[in-house]
Amino acid sequence: MEPTALKLLPPDPGDEGTQRCRLGPAALSLLGARLGAPLRISLPGGCCVCTAWPRHDLADGFLQADLTCSTAGLAPPALRGLSLDVRQLEPLPHRRLGKAAVRVVLRSAALKKSTPRAVLQETVRELLRNVYVLPRYVVTVAPSPENPVVYIEILSADSLVEEAGLITPQTSIKIKEVITLEWYRHLSEGIAKTSVAGLDDVGKSLKEMIDLPLRFPKTFKNLGLSVPNGVLLIGPPGVGKTLMVKAVAEEVGAFLFGVSGPALHGSRPGEGEENLRRVFEKGREMSQEGPTILFFDEIDSLCPKRGSSSNAPEDRIVAQLLTLLDGVRSEGKMVIVAATNRPDALDPALRRPGRFDREVIIGTPTVTQRRSILQLLTSDMPICADVDLAQLAELTPGYVGADLTALCREAVMQAVSHSSLESTETETMINMGDFQEAFKKIQPSSFRSAVGLTECKPVTWEQIGGLEDVKLKLKQSIEWPMKFPQAFARMGLSHPKGLLLYGPSGCAKTTLVRAVATSCHCSFLSVSGADLFSPYVGDSEKILSQVFRQARANPPAIIFLDEIDTLLGSRSHGRTGPGVSQRVLSVLLNELDGVGLKVTERRGGKLQLEGQCQEQSDDEERKLEFQETLNKDFMVVAATNRPDMLDDALLRPGRLDKMIYIPPPDLKGRLSILKICTEKIPLDTDVSLQDVAALTDLFSGADIENLCKEAALLALQENGLEATAVKHEHFVKSLKTVKPSLNRKDLEFYEKFYNQELTS
Repeated sequence: MEPTALKLLPPDPGDEGTQRCRLGPAALSLLGARLGAPLRISLPGGCCVCTAWPRHDLADGFLQADLTCSTAGLAPPALRGLSLDVRQLEPLPHRRLGKAAVRVVLRSAALKKSTPRAVLQETVRELLRNVYVLPRYVVTVAPSPENPVVYIEILSADSLVEEAGLITPQTSIKIKEVITLEWYRHLSEGIAKTSVAGLDDVGKSLKEMIDLPLRFPKTFKNLGLSVPNGVLLIGPPGVGKTLMVKAVAEEVGAFLFGVSGPALHGSRPGEGEENLRRVFEKGREMSQEGPTILFFDEIDSLCPKRGSSSNAPEDRIVAQLLTLLDGVRSEGKMVIVAATNRPDALDPALRRPGRFDREVIIGTPTVTQRRSILQLLTSDMPICADVDLAQLAELTPGYVGADLTALCREAVMQAVSHSSLESTETETMINMGDFQEAFKKIQPSSFRSAVGLTECKPVTWEQIGGLEDVKLKLKQSIEWPMKFPQAFARMGLSHPKGLLLYGPSGCAKTTLVRAVATSCHCSFLSVSGADLFSPYVGDSEKILSQVFRQARANPPAIIFLDEIDTLLGSRSHGRTGPGVSQRVLSVLLNELDGVGLKVTERRGGKLQLEGQCQEQSDDEERKLEFQETLNKDFMVVAATNRPDMLDDALLRPGRLDKMIYIPPPDLKGRLSILKICTEKIPLDTDVSLQDVAALTDLFSGADIENLCKEAALLALQENGLEATAVKHEHFVKSLKTVKPSLNRKDLEFYEKFYNQELTS
């Protein structure tokens, strides 16, 4: 080993706390350092100041250093076995210090209270005697039972920056600050900042509650106001409540003391209350050092509603928490923050001013917020130029921050799997196709337990034959208000609350709704009788309210009530007494009128329209904000083949505003449906779809699709499994077995109902 290379070894047991650095003769000679002279050693993670001493065995190539005085954060265990260069050791000029200012770190708050200042002054003077120091260096004190001091930080000294100062009995030492070890660790934690996007207004509100009272307590006192004590954060899971609290705590420099409900509960009676008192006591101790946030995550698990005979231990904990919240003194520097996604499960006594003074509601992110979240998540990802974040934000209604994080992670996994299959050494890039694949696996977490959520298979308008007038009406009623809200606002229009599609069976009512949901990129909830009806009284109404609550939380959304006549019926059709259908109908009418809306069902932040609609610019972000503001509601689409069975109150304007008749396909429509259904069927040259369309009078769209399948199956039966094409005769033969599902009487009924609607 070269004489300039030194291997770092642990210090001798006798050298601990002496600040000695043991070197071989060659290294001492090379440095030109005399015995006991101060050296500065540059190490990975920081520097330390030691005094030069020869090794006992006079062996060269080794270094044993006692890191008593070093920069903050230098960890001796991580340095073992490290190889250093002699040039990393630098002799320092030195002189005796006249005065020094220090910050003293004690083991606990109890020792801070019980140790007199004079005793602490004498202890610090004794610990620093004959120690070489530099400004901003920390002297580590060897642990002992009778010594309360852990660290002594040198804040300033009357020496030059590159000059070591020796503390002597004549040095004047001034203790500027005394803090506890926990608060010191909080101050010396990494500066890595928690990044949050899409929650600016929430962060501002939270910062006002936490930061202003801590920074201006005298102003509050002069104004005769008490400092706010608590903040309750309400929002769905994964929206960023905990992350927001961490970010605000870092920004205002407060100590974040997190408490989880299960950790407080104990096995013996009274242990939970005791743990809770201990938590508040620790919070008060930390607030003596500086601003402190006491954070209760998932507080609904700790403080459920009282009154049930089975949860006596929880009742005692709730009572104890209420007492402790009332005992939080306004002049302290402690703020209590709690988070929950089930505000209705909390005890009402918690939610009053004086305990939790303000409730901050964090809703599901809007389009603009989702785009800012995606920008933050993809800032460190190698994404291709074809990835359109604005389009991704539009495609993710109902996704919260955690869902978007999972979506980006899944897109990365897809890109990695593709690059590993291609086995190329080029840099892996994430393209739009990876995000499209990720969409298939990541669903919004708020919809995972939702009643009625269906995975709507994409259906385009081109896949539906005929019905051009109906398609235009649907686009005008649903798609236009969602995609062109400026025009509607300019004309003073609002989108309809609901639509009713009626017509004979098999005429693509359900398929049309799926096409609308696909083109609008909105959440799609389909409700059937199996989802809704329950053997328990009141359960059906509760399930329907939950469906509307899910839709309100994730707009724009479409609630599809298929076969609505079987779900609701009419109150005037001969039933005695209020049955389940009547009660469900009552709930539906209230929800359509907006009576069921709850205060906590807020979405995004405060979106307000500044200025008039005529002054709207083409700025994309402004356009998205406008769109979000106007589309903050949901739409109900119902389908039935018995419109006469529906209650009149349901069909008035303001509920199901518009009734659209879905007629059976005419000759042109049947030809269009035949072309779509035979796209994947090999047809012989003698097949005339025009003739087949003329022969299929009274056939619905479903009947025509069935006819095409029967013709293809007949071709396989006659020509064997080697058949390659379907002939015209197969269609003619299939017409003898496949009968139309429509009849003249039914069509006359629908025409009569349609004419009544036109004349009424």
